[in-house]
Amino acid sequence: MEINWIAILLAAFSTLIVGFIWYNPKVFGTVWMKEAKLTEDDIKGVNMFKMLSLTFVYAFLISFVLQMVVIHQFGALGMVGGKPELAKPSYAAFMADYGTAYRTFKHGAFHGFIMSLFMVFPLFGTSALYERRSFKYVMVTTGFWVVCFMIMGGIICMMQ
Repeated sequence: MEINWIAILLAAFSTLIVGFIWYNPKVFGTVWMKEAKLTEDDIKGVNMFKMLSLTFVYAFLISFVLQMVVIHQFGALGMVGGKPELAKPSYAAFMADYGTAYRTFKHGAFHGFIMSLFMVFPLFGTSALYERRSFKYVMVTTGFWVVCFMIMGGIICMMQ
């Protein structure tokens, strides 16, 4: 089981595309700015190259970990200590039978949804409580990451 770096990069890049759409003023951008208590002037002073570059780096890190969740075969690799060459013949037989099982976009999107629902939503929800942000802010921000996790999970899972 090798890491598919192309899939991870594509998954990370997909968050930028989703972000351009999601945070467009005609979609959720205006609502997000209002709930985040930001103005047009606040956004004008942002270094977009730095912001988008760091967004990509963070999405890359998420994609790297997300592959362990959406590709079940990593669990089998973990069971043999991460070194398939040292595994017993039963590992090779298992991978021959199930090495590509559940490797579809739909399956990855499902696991991305579950991961975002049970990890991202509680994280943003808790932070919003302490930052005194509205539930609407939580839903817009979490919704973005739910869509991103589903797309990232789908891309990673389907690219064998």
